Amino acid sequence: MHRIAGWETSGGRTRRVIISAKIFVGNLNYDTSQRELEELFSQIGEIQDVFLPTDRDTGRPRGFAFVEFVDRGSVAEAIERFDGYELQGRNIRINEAEERQRRAPGFSDSGFPPKPKGGRGGKPKGSRRNLRSRKRGF
Repeated sequence: MHRIAGWETSGGRTRRVIISAKIFVGNLNYDTSQRELEELFSQIGEIQDVFLPTDRDTGRPRGFAFVEFVDRGSVAEAIERFDGYELQGRNIRINEAEERQRRAPGFSDSGFPPKPKGGRGGKPKGSRRNLRSRKRGF
């Protein structure tokens, strides 16, 4: 691995932070291919990976990518050289990629709260007669 590790302390907790040689490339034309990004950024240095995410529903590219270099020094050079660069009629934005924040347990991309798992919160068990008696407090 070509990553630099460090330590971060916040709120009395110390955790290991991995800083990779990865950049975020935004404002991409939806027709931009992974190969085109490889060709562009290989001018800076050796590329380890190019990730071009696609939309789950449509399969269409989402308009951004992550490019990971073998050498950490290539990140600053890529930002300096290609931030604002015109690629397929769009001025691309380049930043150093940030560590993805962890999501809370039960987080859902749908926007709806998570469904309860077992126990209470679902459909009540028992007969209607039993439910009525519990409501009355008998």
